[in-house]
Amino acid sequence: MRTPKIIAFDVFGTVVDWHGSIQQEAEHIMPGIDGSAFANAWRAGYKPAMAEVRSGNLGWTKIDDLHRRILDRILPEFHVSLSEEQKQHLNLAWHRLAPWPDTIAGLTQLKAKYTITTLSNGNLGLLANMAKHAALPWDLILSAEVFQHYKPDPEAYLGVADIFDVAPVEVMLVATHEDDLDAAQSCGLMTAYVHRPYEYGMQKTKAVGDLTRFDYQARDLIELATQLK
Repeated sequence: MRTPKIIAFDVFGTVVDWHGSIQQEAEHIMPGIDGSAFANAWRAGYKPAMAEVRSGNLGWTKIDDLHRRILDRILPEFHVSLSEEQKQHLNLAWHRLAPWPDTIAGLTQLKAKYTITTLSNGNLGLLANMAKHAALPWDLILSAEVFQHYKPDPEAYLGVADIFDVAPVEVMLVATHEDDLDAAQSCGLMTAYVHRPYEYGMQKTKAVGDLTRFDYQARDLIELATQLK
């Protein structure tokens, strides 16, 4: 099979366990809360918030700021009142997400042969702090913030090829989200699906469609690295 020159990674859910991390932090700062439900409610506001920016109803806004807007909205829904200091600390939980168990080993193996970069809607500061916290060995951190376009806008995917001065087909997106991969594929990128069945928690196994439409499918990043040797 053909192989890419550049491998770009979705981050939230693909590389790091946002649900487990947010659940843990929420339950720590708000004892007695259903941390799993809280994490999913916070994440559920993500796409609608980005849609406000993509539609032009809201000017360009960093994910940190969108996360805070969503947080302020859902706290009353969970009957929780936090101080401003607590809100700021909790909002930065997205900077402290833990990697999946296979992530570091898989990325390290892939980095030995390929240039690896993020392609995330997370802002640059968030991604840099996360990389430091989780020891993620990126060659480069790219974000929607660089292109001023959130995925799935074509500018985000094609922007990676432009940064590295390669053809789109020489870039591969790795993600656990089929819609993200479909959008990348429509822009001419190669695609690799990595299965994260418990992205939304142990109580909510993620359904998948026909994965044969993607160039690669793997259980985790270590298996993907083996396929790409």
